[in-house]
Amino acid sequence: MIVCAGNNETFSFASTIGVGLIESAMNLTRICMFDKPDYIIFIGSAGSYGGYKPFDIVESSSAANLELSFLENNSYTPIDNVLKCEDTKLQNDTIVNSSNYITTNATLGKEYLQYGIGIENMEFYSIVKIAQEFEIDVKGIFVVTNYTNEKAHQDFISNHQEAMDKLIKHLEKKKLIVPHGTIKGKETL
Repeated sequence: MIVCAGNNETFSFASTIGVGLIESAMNLTRICMFDKPDYIIFIGSAGSYGGYKPFDIVESSSAANLELSFLENNSYTPIDNVLKCEDTKLQNDTIVNSSNYITTNATLGKEYLQYGIGIENMEFYSIVKIAQEFEIDVKGIFVVTNYTNEKAHQDFISNHQEAMDKLIKHLEKKKLIVPHGTIKGKETL
């Protein structure tokens, strides 16, 4: 099953699950409870902490929920804030950070690189957590739209359409969808 966030990131071949950690967790849980998929592929955009450039494609099965306040030594958490799908075949997996907030401080953003975290996407942590709970293999396929800096939103808007086109072409090249957005069978994963 291919899923996406929604709003301006919808695809005819993907189920929309909502924007941010809460909506995506609620809606993906509902899907898994009533029609559990064999696998989940989440597709969407991401911001780069500096290791990737706009329009790069990044695949991952690892997610984190590491807030900016943690980087500033202003918080801690009792939860497991880094998750990895154990069944993944991905080597050198880039960790995708998730928060309901977008990083706009380039200096703090670069600190994520020290933790092996390369990009941020608002939903992916909740998707990996739900997939683990239901014992479903999961991966994310992201296209970088911007760097995490003061121009993050402006660059996201400017690059969004081209980035979505590149993401679709990547999915077609991997044979996950056929031209015109039809989903391929599980055997192509």
